[in-house]
Amino acid sequence: MKLSKSIANLIVKRTMQIIPYSVNVMDENGIIIASGDPARLNQKHTGAILSLRKNQITEIDSDLVKLWNDEVKEGINLPLNYFGNTVGVVGISGNPKEIRQYAQLVKMAAELIMEQSFEIEKDIWKKRYKEDFIKGLLTATLTPEQIKQQSDFWKVKSHQNISVVLLKIKNVTPELLQKLLSYFEYHYPTLLIAVIEIDKLALLKEEIHDKNLFRDISQIFSTLNIQGHIVVGAKVKELCLAHVSYQTAYSTLIHIERIAYKKKLVMFDEYKIPSLFQEFRDSWQAKELLEQFRKLLEQDENHLLLKSLQCYFLSNCDLVHASQKLFIHPNTLRYRLDKIEKITSLSFNKIDEKFILYLGSIWY
Repeated sequence: MKLSKSIANLIVKRTMQIIPYSVNVMDENGIIIASGDPARLNQKHTGAILSLRKNQITEIDSDLVKLWNDEVKEGINLPLNYFGNTVGVVGISGNPKEIRQYAQLVKMAAELIMEQSFEIEKDIWKKRYKEDFIKGLLTATLTPEQIKQQSDFWKVKSHQNISVVLLKIKNVTPELLQKLLSYFEYHYPTLLIAVIEIDKLALLKEEIHDKNLFRDISQIFSTLNIQGHIVVGAKVKELCLAHVSYQTAYSTLIHIERIAYKKKLVMFDEYKIPSLFQEFRDSWQAKELLEQFRKLLEQDENHLLLKSLQCYFLSNCDLVHASQKLFIHPNTLRYRLDKIEKITSLSFNKIDEKFILYLGSIWY
């Protein structure tokens, strides 16, 4: 590991809160990269170079200062070690007799700060590398060999049922996003999770995760006052097919947002057709297919007929059930459906034309 300037500055700041002397931190080449005396930055430190060569404490007293023609300053320099490697030097400026009592304390504090910082950097690297792996799975950009290698590295079974859970956060903030990530990291440490977009998180739900996951996600949404959706994609049997589950979840999210669906937890299985046909919706083929249906949109200004049609299909074409949902008499609904047929010239009794009416009801 390399001793960075940010870590060196942290060492200087914290150790100088402990002792009343100026502290310097030098890198592996003996260059001062942090100091209580900013004028000394980027200079070569003779005492540090000696400590690095011998890997031992170097004391510079007034006699040595005179011997070296005042090119050095009094002080004690101690090598900084990390897992047996010398990565830099910490120095305390002052009379060695006066500061000797602080030497080991400063070295211990510096190495502790350094170790903690290195561990944090390592943890950040691991998270970034793991997130890249997850994104590669979701975008289908990894080869089978890469998936095998990385799933072994992260101890993830490549042959198991996987469902991608897409979280959409409408009121996202950096703080809210961090709280949500911290929650999953603490309560579900084995859960594969990645930030797909600033307002979207993707979770790879493996079969080892219990059924309480959805309940817990809904609960944390309520606790953090998160406004958005929890969309569960199709279940796939291989890790390499995670991108399929992700696409189904994403398409379902687009659909429910377009129709302003208010339910928080949404399953792809509930919206298979509108989700799978989502990309087809804006194609020239779809425009041609729905040419007659658009006449309904032009004449139905208050969307009364369209809402009746949607409710009819959502009720599995049960006239009585649909009329009850709409709080109207079945004959009223029957009249509205007849009117839809006249406007569009599409018949509910012809399967292909009924399908066009159904597509129009879910797309508009």
